[in-house]
Amino acid sequence: MSGKYIVVFKDHVPQSEIDKYANEVNANGGSVAQRYDSVLKGFSATIPEAYLQRLQSFQDSIIDYIEPDSIVTTQ
Repeated sequence: MSGKYIVVFKDHVPQSEIDKYANEVNANGGSVAQRYDSVLKGFSATIPEAYLQRLQSFQDSIIDYIEPDSIVTTQ
């Protein structure tokens, strides 16, 4: 099952590397919805479970965090 996630890369990761992983999400049956490059470096995407596990293996080296994409509200 695919889910929607936000993938945030560490500050030292070049944009070309982030683009590579975004393209791999698309090539593995996912769909990148939004790319971020000002406040944080990364993208939001629908990511198949098998590829999500691959991305999670890069946490602590090039990926800062991966979290489910959801609506956030303030009061």
